[in-house]
Amino acid sequence: MELDYQAIGVRIRRLRKEQGLTQQALAEMSGQEPSNISHIERGATKLSLPTLVSVANALEVTVDQLLCDSLPASRSVFEAEAAHILSDCSHLELKIITETIRTLKENLRRLKLSE
Repeated sequence: MELDYQAIGVRIRRLRKEQGLTQQALAEMSGQEPSNISHIERGATKLSLPTLVSVANALEVTVDQLLCDSLPASRSVFEAEAAHILSDCSHLELKIITETIRTLKENLRRLKLSE
């Protein structure tokens, strides 16, 4: 399986913004040039392993969290991400989201069976 650099960039951008960091700040924290962070976030460049590790360390996440879209064995990353998303939901929000997930899952499995 090939690395999905676009997805890696999207995750890095989302995590950076969640932490209130600018590209400049992330660049400084990870020892990168701001233009390189921009290229990475747009998926316009391939990251080296040292760059990937330095960005992950700067964001205080695991490399797995950045690569999970390219790793078939990353179920725990997605489960943790879902738990984080749901952690501040109200009872009503959880109820609606749960029903939406249930319906989506049923439809996905039905589509998969008809392929």
